[in-house]
Amino acid sequence: MKKIHCAERHDWKQTAESLGFLFHTIDDEPYWDERAYYQFTLAQIENDLEDPTTELHEMCMDLVDRVVRSEELLDRLSIPASYYDMIRTSWLEGHPHLYGRMDFSYSGNGPAKLLELNYDTPTSLYEASAFQWGWLEQCIERGMLPRHADQFNSIDTRLHEAFAALKLKRPFYFASMKGSVEDKGTTDYLRLVAEKVGIESQHIDIEDIGLTTEGRFVDLEDRWIPHLFKLHAWEFIFHEPFGAAIADCDTQFFEPAWKAILSNKGALPLLWELHKGHPNLLAAHLDPNPASAVPKGWVRKPYFSREGANIELQTADGLIVKEDGPYTDAPFILQEFAPLPRFDDSYTLIGSWVIGDQAAGIGVREDNSLITKDSSRFLPHLILD
Repeated sequence: MKKIHCAERHDWKQTAESLGFLFHTIDDEPYWDERAYYQFTLAQIENDLEDPTTELHEMCMDLVDRVVRSEELLDRLSIPASYYDMIRTSWLEGHPHLYGRMDFSYSGNGPAKLLELNYDTPTSLYEASAFQWGWLEQCIERGMLPRHADQFNSIDTRLHEAFAALKLKRPFYFASMKGSVEDKGTTDYLRLVAEKVGIESQHIDIEDIGLTTEGRFVDLEDRWIPHLFKLHAWEFIFHEPFGAAIADCDTQFFEPAWKAILSNKGALPLLWELHKGHPNLLAAHLDPNPASAVPKGWVRKPYFSREGANIELQTADGLIVKEDGPYTDAPFILQEFAPLPRFDDSYTLIGSWVIGDQAAGIGVREDNSLITKDSSRFLPHLILD
């Protein structure tokens, strides 16, 4: 695993904007950054990232099956009791899911360490899939990269297969919050994939979804929403007025309610208890005193947190790094600290995608902090032996 500095394509911004990738720059700082790329060997990809992703995903599916059958475990995840049956039913009835992302600390040497599961509302999807692949193809065409360069990236293909397998005959609505350019970009990309396999699609802002007196979810023209992909976390929905109507409604939700188990950082201690000592897992347990100082060599994370918010860590040599945020109303875990590898002046995180239960590709994020945030840069990668 190497970081290779390279020239940018002179027209990459125009290309991005023509394709709807409008969040390539955030607050005048690069989000998409092709001034360098990460180079992996095929063995690193297959043995250290792809195979562990497959194995960990199977462990996650087993964990969901255990949790839905145990009110004690559902309670440990701070899921409201009124939603136990809905979550259990969504799993036992086999409600389908589309995607998820695991975040790893990986330096190219030794096993990748699982830091987090993002299985409900993961973003960075379009840039990891279509735009990253387009970078590789165009750079090869222009002679900027060797012709035999490859990439671990079947995300787009797997998404097409996953949508086609649904065999939906009614409109599929894709929803994101008003004003979020990144979330809208993610849902627009998924809409495009759905339409390519023959699924009629619509966009709706989450705030514009209505509920009839009969308990049916509708759009602004009072049309029924039969299928809904919502880029809005289940832990939020559980505490919102419409949440209570979901169990008895006739809308099919993506991602399904059982994803609330895996989008919860409380799942990490459960995985550790079941598979203690697994080479890709980090020791983790419930934090009994989250008001105290973080011990050396540990990371404190809230059950419900996004983009690095409310995370605090202390390295083995006493360096404390933390991010503020709004996620203070749920339990916290302590997880063994696995430092992100440093390349130049940046710390690097690997996001490994699961599409339709298959390991499908990676995205690489960089930050000048040990905590990866929503503004952390996205760099392309390639495979080259």
